Amino acid sequence: MVNYKDLGLVNTREMFAKAVKGGYAIPAFNFNTMEQMQAIVMAAVETKSPVIMQVSKGARNYANGTILRNLAKGAVEYAKELGCPNPQIVLHLDHGDSFELCKDCIDNGFSSVMIVYLFNELFLAYYSRSVLDKQLHYAEFLEPEFQR
Repeated sequence: MVNYKDLGLVNTREMFAKAVKGGYAIPAFNFNTMEQMQAIVMAAVETKSPVIMQVSKGARNYANGTILRNLAKGAVEYAKELGCPNPQIVLHLDHGDSFELCKDCIDNGFSSVMIVYLFNELFLAYYSRSVLDKQLHYAEFLEPEFQR
């Protein structure tokens, strides 16, 4: 297991708290390529903005956890090279559709995951909360989304 802090990433809990207190929004961008990631980091550094770098399930499957983990670590180092001594970068799984995918992303250093439950799974989600708490105790932020 790789902890997001070891990659230089931050979590959204603290990031959102600062944004609410400061009255500003935080941009979130999905990326699929290294060039997109570079552009996101360059813009965040130039504007002195925290940023959420999002990965979809498809991008996660395409790139795999190891590559994405190292891209995120590279994003943090790149921001420092561009003059940002303390980059505020989150690596987020957007719309994860299974517990296994979310857990694998957390194990690979993601600092935020969204797990999507279909409405008929709401009952299961309620009763699995204790399981999620135990198995994801090391996750800083878990964002559930319920859909019908």
